[in-house]
Amino acid sequence: MRTFIAINLDKEIKEDLTHLIDTIDKEKKSVKWVKPPGMHLTLKFLGEISIEKAQEVESLMNDIIKSHSSFHMRIIGTGTFPKNSRYPRVFWVGIEESQQLSNLHIHIENELERLHFPKENRKFHPHLTLGRVKSNHRLNSILTELNKHKDRIFGEMQVKTVTFFKSTLKPTGAEYEALKEFHLK
Repeated sequence: MRTFIAINLDKEIKEDLTHLIDTIDKEKKSVKWVKPPGMHLTLKFLGEISIEKAQEVESLMNDIIKSHSSFHMRIIGTGTFPKNSRYPRVFWVGIEESQQLSNLHIHIENELERLHFPKENRKFHPHLTLGRVKSNHRLNSILTELNKHKDRIFGEMQVKTVTFFKSTLKPTGAEYEALKEFHLK
């Protein structure tokens, strides 16, 4: 099964991001936009794993989560990957960096390495993927609209849980199932 560890977003933030998508791209032909169930902050992508490995991950996550408290998270700004490109591949919304979020991410990376999940080579850039570019049709107008929101605050939430997700890829898009929620203290 295809799995990852993430922070799910509050319903109100998902609604605000859905409204943003509707505002910047009414046609929805050039970009494959993320639907609300897919709006989450991925902390660690694990990929395809067995049921036995998933049980090991759950056990390890139970231990990891014990040393982390609930924390505040702010969703702010928009951008693209590659940054400032005229032909981006991904549109995203940023997450304000915090020591608690960084510590949680590092702890998960370090501990899961013990289960033979390689550490990410890239620096952790907390963000939510909003959409992936399919074609360059109307891309300039979408970029112009997206840029209008580069400093906007999309919401704030108290992070109380971290979720171990299963992702099933389908022609209509990925479907997500929470395998286990871990409650921060």
